[in-house]
Amino acid sequence: MKNLVLGAVLSGLMAASATTVSAQQLELPAPSPAASVSQRVGLTDISVEYSSPAVKGRKIWGDLVPWDKPWRSGANAATKITFGRDVNFGGKNVPAGSYAIVSIPTQKGWTVALNKDTTIFGGGKAYDQKQDLVRVPATTAEIPARERMIFVFSNTTDDATSLDLEWEKLRVSVPIKVDTAAQAQTNIKKTLDNAWRNHAQAARYVAEKKDFDTALKYIDTSIGIQSTWYNNWIKADILAKKGNTAEARKFAQTAWDLGSKDPNFFFKDQVQKALADWKDAK
Repeated sequence: MKNLVLGAVLSGLMAASATTVSAQQLELPAPSPAASVSQRVGLTDISVEYSSPAVKGRKIWGDLVPWDKPWRSGANAATKITFGRDVNFGGKNVPAGSYAIVSIPTQKGWTVALNKDTTIFGGGKAYDQKQDLVRVPATTAEIPARERMIFVFSNTTDDATSLDLEWEKLRVSVPIKVDTAAQAQTNIKKTLDNAWRNHAQAARYVAEKKDFDTALKYIDTSIGIQSTWYNNWIKADILAKKGNTAEARKFAQTAWDLGSKDPNFFFKDQVQKALADWKDAK
């Protein structure tokens, strides 16, 4: 009886073990493994996600990749390119975003399109030329044999790069340009525009610690960058705390004049009360 029970237990364990093994996924190398490459050009991040096929002794151009037909620029799902900022792609302006790279190879030259639908070629979804945002010519060059297709960025500067597809003995290139100088100026302006606020906040914090002289230095810097109702009111408050209510009233009046034009004049009641309280200050 014991042997029968033991046999049943062993059989059950073996069955469970076999089920576990069969449930595990068998991992093998993909024929066209996933790949990605990214590059920052000045202030613009550009990335490409694709599947990388191999030559495997096959004739590629004009055979595996036919002439005069749209090609997904890789294997499996569509190759996707993402621009973190607006760029100029092959001479055409392209807004920031993600696009499918569709190549049209011909014996006379190549055309590369950016298609707005990044799901094409996946699950049998067809390419629709009407969804192309731009189509640009690409340059080609002969290279040493490359077994597996790759994308690379080359000749990268602060303002430009080249997106190159390399496979078999061919390189296909599209220039990409970015307006780094304008983007940098926008960032500089934005930072400087906000600098008054940072100095004002610093002045307010230091004033709360009773270091009024240092607070006045910070708030004067803030007003020097940009005079607003907010930093004028903070200076008025600091001066009043130092006992100089006559001078404080002048800055409170400036705060009132500027704040009356601002829908976000959230210290309106405090400023109004201060002007009344300090009316006869000398």
